[in-house]
Amino acid sequence: MNAAPRVLAICGGVGGAKLALGLDRVLPAGELALVVNTGDDFVHLGLHVSPDLDTVMYTLAGVVSRSQGWGREGDTRRFLDEIGRRGGPTWFQIGDLDLAVHVERTRRLAAGESLGVATAALAASFGVRRPLLPMSDDPVRTLVETYHGVLEFQEYFVRLRCEPRVRAIRFAGAETARPSAAVLSVLASDGLEAVLVCPSNPWLSIDPILAVPGLRRALERCRAPVVAVSPVVAGRAIKGPTAKLMAELDIEVSAAGVASHYAGLIDGFVLDELDAALASRLALPSVAVPTVMRSLADREALARATLDFARSLTGGPRLRHAS
Repeated sequence: MNAAPRVLAICGGVGGAKLALGLDRVLPAGELALVVNTGDDFVHLGLHVSPDLDTVMYTLAGVVSRSQGWGREGDTRRFLDEIGRRGGPTWFQIGDLDLAVHVERTRRLAAGESLGVATAALAASFGVRRPLLPMSDDPVRTLVETYHGVLEFQEYFVRLRCEPRVRAIRFAGAETARPSAAVLSVLASDGLEAVLVCPSNPWLSIDPILAVPGLRRALERCRAPVVAVSPVVAGRAIKGPTAKLMAELDIEVSAAGVASHYAGLIDGFVLDELDAALASRLALPSVAVPTVMRSLADREALARATLDFARSLTGGPRLRHAS
């Protein structure tokens, strides 16, 4: 990064990638950086797979599958079909074009590059103009404790389609992981104007990032307002298992439940216009706007609304706990 970005987006997965694209479209060059969850990373067929990094990268590059929100548009499955014919696992859907990215990432890591350096090279090859920053170069792995035992994240999320009932979530390796130096630099910058927590699953996509102690401390100490966008609208998740997970963890399935989860870390909260009545229950500033992103125009509109709200909080009292 040359000049310090003015906006840092924290994201993971399809929902986060949608807002990331909106921010990419409305912010000038050099003003946005993104820190992405790597708790989903795993080794599959001998390859290092970074699902959230790839989803954000493909989205910003304009090559993501429009129907899925992940993977490559127009990809084929000849490799996967052949693996299946030879008796290999096919539950994780790797497309042929996607495979090339996993192979190149694995090659770079084996040659001694960090995940951050490998990610920067891959993003540049796709023409992505924003810094795409893994939360850490150290491995952090999301483990889902269910009533049928402890599952690695991709086993729970993809192979078992989030069906097992969840008891708890933990992040192996997080306590000793070092945060990305580039992320720490952005958070410490005097020019930082806003930190935006995208509408990703708070427990599965954002919490792995916050579980890295040094990154969480830097977020608490940064001078810029921190604003989160709710992934829950009218008691339902926009995408994925968020609502199911909240119910299983005995958390109120609402935007208010999400805001409560982020209490002490954020200065403001964006909820959908359908949930405007919940604003009076929140103990922090909030704004109700359309948050469901069905089109590119929706993504850009939410990006502008979130940025405007965050900038309105500049100079106001901080509600975060100092550490």
